[in-house]
Amino acid sequence: MPRSCVPRRVTVISASVGAGHDGAAAELASRLEAAGFAVDRYDFVDLLPCGLGRLLSGAYHRLLTLAPAVYQRVYASMGRTGRPGPALRLLLRGARRRTRRTVGPATVAAVATYPGAGQVLGALRVRGRLDVPVLTYLTDFSVHPLWVARGVDVHLAAHAVPAGQARSLGARGVLVSGPVTNKAFHPVDEAERRAARERLGLPAGGTLALLVAGSWGVGAVRSAAHEIRAGGAAVPVVVCGANKSLLRRLRGDGFTHVRGWESDMPGLMRACDVLVQNAGGLTSLEAFATGLPVMSYRCIPGHGRTNAAALDEAGLASWVRDAGRLSTVIGELATGALGERQRAQGLALFPRGTGPAAVIAAAAGRAGGRGSAPATLPGARGPAERTPGLRPSRESAAGAAAFVPRMRNRNGSPRSAARRGPLRTPATAIALVLTLGLGIGAPVLHAYGSVPGRISSAARHFIEEHEL
Repeated sequence: MPRSCVPRRVTVISASVGAGHDGAAAELASRLEAAGFAVDRYDFVDLLPCGLGRLLSGAYHRLLTLAPAVYQRVYASMGRTGRPGPALRLLLRGARRRTRRTVGPATVAAVATYPGAGQVLGALRVRGRLDVPVLTYLTDFSVHPLWVARGVDVHLAAHAVPAGQARSLGARGVLVSGPVTNKAFHPVDEAERRAARERLGLPAGGTLALLVAGSWGVGAVRSAAHEIRAGGAAVPVVVCGANKSLLRRLRGDGFTHVRGWESDMPGLMRACDVLVQNAGGLTSLEAFATGLPVMSYRCIPGHGRTNAAALDEAGLASWVRDAGRLSTVIGELATGALGERQRAQGLALFPRGTGPAAVIAAAAGRAGGRGSAPATLPGARGPAERTPGLRPSRESAAGAAAFVPRMRNRNGSPRSAARRGPLRTPATAIALVLTLGLGIGAPVLHAYGSVPGRISSAARHFIEEHEL
């Protein structure tokens, strides 16, 4: 086909670890498609070799549920080193070949909404195996070092606070592009609020506090619900996500407004007065777009706490660490000046006509096809200069198109054929052993080895949580 007839494609790689990364990817894809691009979405969990992605996602979930202190240690340890450890580097290296295959001949940009995907795309870019711009959309409000990858051309941040953190970690081409949320999240008037309450069976009067804990429903949600109810400043409306055990327990505790997996989150946000969250992810951004004041409380370890600190620094969400201040802050957010100020600052994150999708489209358009990194983008702090060792930007489209099918050929190039040789299976086995041994086992032993009693406590918690 003539090149002018081939649709320009954008590869978007997220991860089904919770719902925030996928939610951002879905909205970016929707907006890019509206701008005339064809979008190919991939789950990074499936790009890891030998099903290790599902294994690690499950392990991450279990750490948050059963051993949050261990997850805090792992998160902090990786933050101190500033780069993936040996086991994680080996694991990410195993995903390069599959990730490279996600970029087809007509692709004009690749986007990561998950740190691991950004690491692999950046490595491919540095090695000259990707000749299209690579952009990372930072879904978290705080920036862990794993979000910053050498070889990524542009890092997109929702606010100046995460942008500053990314720059301090050495990120290139950092741009404050604002967040991206579904258009169903928007401010409403009082009549629409009353209608939403009636439709959802919620009290017509009084203050409602929407308590959320992500798609997995992890963290001290039950304690937070009891404390909100005991304080009397608001009636808790709890969303448990996929955590059916939490749903049953809260209903057994006498909570009236408890919901499982919620398909009408925009309606719930319209009906409530305050959002109480513990992770600082996509749900917080959706609340900002709705004009709903946000409070961080009983945050989960790791990114939950760093996100809460960043949101508090930005003046977008109050971080309450003391249960004694819970009712006071809820009241100030629902009807006071604090809530009005946070509403205004949250809505200001969404200027009309801009956003990360527009930046991605501009970067893809400036690439004009395959070969060059994007030029300096408006508002970027410093040019998104090309990474040393990349293919020259004058490389013809025909040459680039010939290169990509060669890498995707079933028989492979001589280089890839060598990697498929006798060492492939042992390398995968080594990656599995190191990932499980160093990535999960070592932190667990480090955390619990000196206090054997904690192991029995964790086991007892597991039995109670799953009603075994």
